[in-house]
Amino acid sequence: MTQMKEARAGKITPEMRAVARDEQLPSEYIRSGVARGQIAILKNIARRDKGVKVIGVGRGLRTKVNANIGTSPNQNSLSQERRKLAAALKAGADAIMDLSTGGDLPHIRRTILGECTVPLGTVPMYEAIINTARQKKSVLDLRIDDLFGVIEAQAADGVDFVTVHCGVTRKITEILKKKKRIMGMVSRGGTFLAEWIVGNDRENPLYEYYDRLLDIAVKYDLVLSLGDGLRPGCGADASDQAQFAELDVLGELTRRAWKRNVQIMVEGPGHVPLNQIKENIVRQKKVCHQAPFYVLGPLVTDVAPGYDHITCAIGGALAASYGADFLCYVTPAEHLSLPDQHDVHDGVIASRIAAHAADLVKDVKGARQWDRKMSVARKALDWRAQGKLALDPEKFRAVRKKSKLRNNQGCTMCGEFCAMKEMDKFI
Repeated sequence: MTQMKEARAGKITPEMRAVARDEQLPSEYIRSGVARGQIAILKNIARRDKGVKVIGVGRGLRTKVNANIGTSPNQNSLSQERRKLAAALKAGADAIMDLSTGGDLPHIRRTILGECTVPLGTVPMYEAIINTARQKKSVLDLRIDDLFGVIEAQAADGVDFVTVHCGVTRKITEILKKKKRIMGMVSRGGTFLAEWIVGNDRENPLYEYYDRLLDIAVKYDLVLSLGDGLRPGCGADASDQAQFAELDVLGELTRRAWKRNVQIMVEGPGHVPLNQIKENIVRQKKVCHQAPFYVLGPLVTDVAPGYDHITCAIGGALAASYGADFLCYVTPAEHLSLPDQHDVHDGVIASRIAAHAADLVKDVKGARQWDRKMSVARKALDWRAQGKLALDPEKFRAVRKKSKLRNNQGCTMCGEFCAMKEMDKFI
């Protein structure tokens, strides 16, 4: 039985109670949110009772951060992916996505699942296409049964949520052909489907056989993350007809999923200029009936390769403050290379800063109290307390160590001219 079905029956599950404890909110608030579709609980039935943290995403909850890891055809070291997973968890990622496209994909996924203590997501289309390619066939030769077979196999393994590009329909591919985008499509999963649709002159199987997808989701309480295959790949392509046409389809599919008691998240852009972020968030929330919104970034400029974790954090803070619920991190390696564990760490921290900044705006329970405690510790020059409260305690300790000063002393920036020490003389 899915969390949504239980919630609509008035039952508070152990998972709802776990989310309530984590969020410092009443269990009834969580149950009510799940029943309405405004909160999704990421926990596959197959992973229950396995020491995996239960995460809630949605209205009134702390903004969550996802970290993408995964191999590529050029780099497919499982040991490297395990190091990246460890780095993401240590940095405080709330969820992980395995986006592997190289090596033994089922083995990599199962290994990551066995070591991942937070919800894990995937994009099943990747494995379906790679399996087809390894048979020396093209994208157009992908069999519908094989695609759904991969989705079910991943769900059976215990994957908690999957990105599925159900909204890339035949109609929308026609819109895209007429629209002269600079970047076209940048979603790999969405591009594979668009190529299949156009080449076979058929409807997207994830849309045409959506009920079959819902059957799998019901069986495993698999959260469907409705992917944005038409997300803009640059600021100039943002908020266009193709992007919003897909969003309208996702609103329709959200309703259909809820009728089957299937939990939904809706994915969003992408590259979006600062002045368009509010429009995108408000529109998504309205079109998709207040379902949890999961955004990649958004990245607010296209000219900062090597620093796109910062570009992402700027957009993410604004998006979350307007109502986005889940931030997918971007690493400094974005647009350049496969990230390593250091890139993963920096990406998670940047998005966590963005998420917390937004939580202060949304008045999420505990957010302001955390900042206040840090302020009190700073005024007292209590460096030990500051280290414990720091979002990245390890970084705090490393930088502080350079000063070679004792706990009750100031910092090497101000030295004897510390403003807070001076203020104590007259206030």
